[in-house]
Amino acid sequence: MSLSVLQTLSAHLGAAFAAMDLPGEYGRVTESDKSAPFQCNGALAAAKLAKKSPRDIADFVVEQLSGNPDIAVAEIAGPGFINLTPSDALVKRRVKELAADGRIGVRDAEKCATIVVDYGGANVAKPMHVGHLRSAVIGESLKRILRARGHKVIGDVHLGDWGLQMGHLISELQEEQPDLPYFEAAIIDGFPKDSPVTMDDMARLYPQASAKSKSDPGRLKKSQLATAELQAGRPGYRALLDHFIRISIEYLKQGYGDLGVEFDLWKGEASVDPLIPGMIDAMKAQGITEESDGALIIPVDENYDEEKRKGIPPVMLRARTGAVLYHTTDLATLLDRKTEIDPDYVLYVVDQRQATHFEQVFRAAVKAGWYKREQLEHLGFGTVNGKDGKPFTTRAGGVLKLSDLTKMMREAAAKRLEKSGIGQDFGAAEQTDIANKIGMAALKFADLQNQRTTNYIFDIDRFVSFEGKTGPYLLYAAVRIKSLLRKAKDKGVEPGDILPLEKAEQNLVLMLDSFNRALAAAEAKRMPHILCDHVYTLAQAFSKFYADCPVLANEVPDEIKSSRLALAALTLKQLEAGLTLLGIETPERM
Repeated sequence: MSLSVLQTLSAHLGAAFAAMDLPGEYGRVTESDKSAPFQCNGALAAAKLAKKSPRDIADFVVEQLSGNPDIAVAEIAGPGFINLTPSDALVKRRVKELAADGRIGVRDAEKCATIVVDYGGANVAKPMHVGHLRSAVIGESLKRILRARGHKVIGDVHLGDWGLQMGHLISELQEEQPDLPYFEAAIIDGFPKDSPVTMDDMARLYPQASAKSKSDPGRLKKSQLATAELQAGRPGYRALLDHFIRISIEYLKQGYGDLGVEFDLWKGEASVDPLIPGMIDAMKAQGITEESDGALIIPVDENYDEEKRKGIPPVMLRARTGAVLYHTTDLATLLDRKTEIDPDYVLYVVDQRQATHFEQVFRAAVKAGWYKREQLEHLGFGTVNGKDGKPFTTRAGGVLKLSDLTKMMREAAAKRLEKSGIGQDFGAAEQTDIANKIGMAALKFADLQNQRTTNYIFDIDRFVSFEGKTGPYLLYAAVRIKSLLRKAKDKGVEPGDILPLEKAEQNLVLMLDSFNRALAAAEAKRMPHILCDHVYTLAQAFSKFYADCPVLANEVPDEIKSSRLALAALTLKQLEAGLTLLGIETPERM
């Protein structure tokens, strides 16, 4: 495996420190934004162990590097920092390796793992809304990044298809259509294959039932009874649930598809219900459960204060009514994954406000002996807020449907294109396709560029801008390179060996060489914004190169034209690869 420029320099610095009988780890080189591209701060860290001043250590290391063909400049700054500039030969050698590498420098993780990513979390029978955006976009990007690093990754939507919401639907449908065979207790099979409801019907029935139940205790009891009978296995209700799930999945596949989000598993809470009785019996046999006011619980915090409600509350395995709750179904899901997949890690991309819930569930799973704590991660995220700082809503104050949000983004992108005059001479179908891609790029990049755990303000005008750190800016950068490659082809100019001699060329090569570091950091921290930073900085580095280093100008020698064209093509390849990992598609032209 070839080494990056940074890894090569680190190896040389490590050997220099070792020559002083100091650990080679002190030679770790990092990127620098100062007078040189790279820096080593090991001399300061090693001073105490070596019983020498940092400056003396740095002097020795720099002397050891003298004449090294991979290092153009190694000089000391301040109390003992070592600034490093790689040689032209090293940069040229490295870009040749990158150009020949189908993965553009990306390497598998040191230890590849099987990872389940639980993201999406949409509910059966309910329209998708803006609250589903972040889980879908962040989870999809993390899934792609992890796969790029060589891991086996299974994406699971984990549908909400159990509990009182199903009882609401069943009971409300019965009030509207009481003669359906599903409501005749004596009928146990032979139910219609076609669903008695559409997605629109379910979107209407659920809020109707919910509203009635809030003001009418008798109506609530009817929904609760339907829920209990469903969970007890009543055939007609189970047949209805199958219809609800099938119709909802068809709808959700379209909604998630509009976002470029795909799942490997479409399992939900109902799918693990058969596991619950045996799971509870096994936990009782292990002695990890307790009776508490008629409920069955698992204490997960020995220091929990019942009166003050401080600490991690116990897991509610079974309520005093006999019903099972989210704790139970989430535990059964973890058991199912252990049995069916045996993952090394399970990552939950779910709203940060669910942190306590997941901590409870994780501790119970560890207590049961299924997983180690470090195998289970809740990757919480912040909220999408309006300009008032509150969670984003419609003008009327309601929850914005995801389909309405994506429509808004596409329309805003189309208006921005029309205003800027970009692509106005293209056909209508192509204009629509470009607007769709720009709208989705604007939406996704605006979300992903933020640190996952933070909130952000929804500002559609800023998102669709072609200036600044935005998705449209990145698409324009990629399209500009594609245009350059087409012009070169028309002129008969072919890509050749890359000869990075100018500073802007070398800086661009070093940016290309940092792709794998960005992916590794995004993987380790579970933070897609690190990849966003890389693709944006790469686009900026290309812009600087394009301004400083003419590619097809008549006065440029043919060899240099071919070199710069090849560097542009390599940049496009990595830029599009990075955007794909963010879930962003690039048009061919604008």
